[in-house]
Amino acid sequence: MKASHVRKLIKPIDSAYSEMFSGHVYRVGKGAVSVRNHSGEAEQTVIGVHGFLENHCYFTQAYEAPTTELILLTCSNYHIPVNGVTPETPEWEVPIRHLEATIEYDACILNQALANLPTTERIRVHGHSRGGAVILEGVRQRPELYENVEVVLEAPVLPQAKLHALVTTLLEPVSHGMWPWLIRLINSAPSSTYGQTFFGKMNPRKKQLLSHLFSATRDHLTIVRNIENIMAWMERTPTDVYEDIRYGTFLIPQVDRILDRGAMLNSASQSPTTMRIIETEAPSHFITLDSKEWIPSLETLPQASSGIA
Repeated sequence: MKASHVRKLIKPIDSAYSEMFSGHVYRVGKGAVSVRNHSGEAEQTVIGVHGFLENHCYFTQAYEAPTTELILLTCSNYHIPVNGVTPETPEWEVPIRHLEATIEYDACILNQALANLPTTERIRVHGHSRGGAVILEGVRQRPELYENVEVVLEAPVLPQAKLHALVTTLLEPVSHGMWPWLIRLINSAPSSTYGQTFFGKMNPRKKQLLSHLFSATRDHLTIVRNIENIMAWMERTPTDVYEDIRYGTFLIPQVDRILDRGAMLNSASQSPTTMRIIETEAPSHFITLDSKEWIPSLETLPQASSGIA
């Protein structure tokens, strides 16, 4: 990438969205992990991994039970979407050797969180879109951590899959130097002009979260690197990564204009029979925001002691 393009791309983007948060926020490398306070005794742990241009608030309303210990990733070079909490550096943090803003880097953040933070033995790791790839990469890097963990891959970026043709058509003519200009253009347009096409039918929560997509990262370079890395990761990653998952669910939307639904299903079908493929009626890529009803019940979480779901 040309130096002049990099200079344009590293200009900071101001944070435009945050929510009140009660709990601890730990800095891990160039990302973070937030642990929400829970009012009841924790019976299960859910770790949420947000998608491209999203933030961890994607999961907060889906897992509100007072007995759920909710741990939320903030991927590298993304803004931490919390108010009123000072991030701390945990003693268990170890340096990450991968390039930041890649799936490989963020998988290291996830694995450090999974290895050190859950206080229950019933664990779900739920990733949306790019977050699904981060989980699969985490499994590939440290399969032993996932032996008794349930994995939920929601409208996920998968090995040997691809972007939706609409997205590819939009991205093909965009050079690195055009990104800051293109994002300014998108941000100045009312979201209604493109929202319905890519986001499907809107509701208040979807509108609240999806209207701030292009201010989720700390700079434009992260956006470019995320996109290039997503495409490269899908192409080079074999589907045999699924073999290290014992408990898993693919949530597939009825309509997806971000990722290619057919390629997603084809990749998911290469997984072992222990993984369920649920074709939901969700009208968009954002299944959890469309309706919480498609999220599998936490009652089915495996018990680490017995290994039985």
